[in-house]
Amino acid sequence: MATENDKEFLEFIIKALVDHPEDVKIDRKVDEMGVLLSLKVNPEDMGQVIGRSGSTARAIRTLVRIVGLKNQARVNLKIEEPEGGRPSQEKRASEGLEDLKL
Repeated sequence: MATENDKEFLEFIIKALVDHPEDVKIDRKVDEMGVLLSLKVNPEDMGQVIGRSGSTARAIRTLVRIVGLKNQARVNLKIEEPEGGRPSQEKRASEGLEDLKL
């Protein structure tokens, strides 16, 4: 679990996808549950990272997990939503916007 192959691999993939590679930030945390990679990108690049219906994000998560398996580590990817992004379900519900179609 000490190697950072997973972080380097994720950085390579994301920088190849986005229009603002200089804004890609990846934080790697290791605990007893495994490795958590937190990804932050430019708000304009979120659509490219998520993909239609989340298909790109799902594929990236699968690839990162496979790299982790090769290194005997459980790797998860968290894609950080940018400031001012879509409100979460909890926030929409608390603001009375749960029926709003986004």
